[in-house]
Amino acid sequence: MNFITANDNARIFYKDWGPRDAQPLVFHHGWPLTADEWDNQLLFFLAHGYRVIAHDRRGHGRSSQADNGNEMDTYAADVAALVAALDLKGAVHIGHSTGGGEAAHYAACAKPGTVAKLILVGAVPPVMVKKASNPGGLPIDLFDGFRKELAENRSQFYLNLASGPFYGFNREGAKVSQGLIQNWWRQGMVGSAKAHYDCIKAFSETDFSEDLKKIQVPTLVMHGTDDQVVPFADSAPLSAKLLAKGVIKAYDGYPHGMAETNADVINADMLAFIRN
Repeated sequence: MNFITANDNARIFYKDWGPRDAQPLVFHHGWPLTADEWDNQLLFFLAHGYRVIAHDRRGHGRSSQADNGNEMDTYAADVAALVAALDLKGAVHIGHSTGGGEAAHYAACAKPGTVAKLILVGAVPPVMVKKASNPGGLPIDLFDGFRKELAENRSQFYLNLASGPFYGFNREGAKVSQGLIQNWWRQGMVGSAKAHYDCIKAFSETDFSEDLKKIQVPTLVMHGTDDQVVPFADSAPLSAKLLAKGVIKAYDGYPHGMAETNADVINADMLAFIRN
């Protein structure tokens, strides 16, 4: 397996497929998942001639279960270490949910020439939690509840999320995929309970507003209007307004996990944006 060593000696697992001289696409996964979340997209873009790279965030999947650094500054530093180790230039960074926050935080301070474009999919920016500057956000009690459920019975908590709101399988008439549910649970349970617990604060309370203002590359903001995890109204439209070159694309009725439930549509739109 492929690993790079982060600044604090944590080992970060990554996949790196495709021609080394092709344009690199770097994928950032959501909480509490792994690089495997992107397998559909990795195979799709590989078939279109791109170099595809996806890593397991520290504390997730096959990366080190470090008990520290489970916050956005370190996540972004880990990405920078990966980019440097692989000598990536002109890359498109694609982040889902928490991975969208990580990708934005990295892109805002990335070295010139390393990031060509950015794609945010059901992403957590600008900020999820409700506060004076974000009155439309979600109450802190919700995230405290996440922490409580994770600590009490992580396995059941993850099963409930995957079976319900993440993919919209709790909606009437939804076409439920047992495979997606089991794969989500599998990825979550491989990671560190402490890292996942800490990451709830990272994805819910980090304010990415200043990061978004700094990003100067073309950015596609993709979001489902029936996202039950990161509600559309308080995320995608607000992010697009803060971005210098942001374009928003809303998907009527699509869920948080739309890159998997509606991969054919999402992949085609990503490809069109990357090629444009």
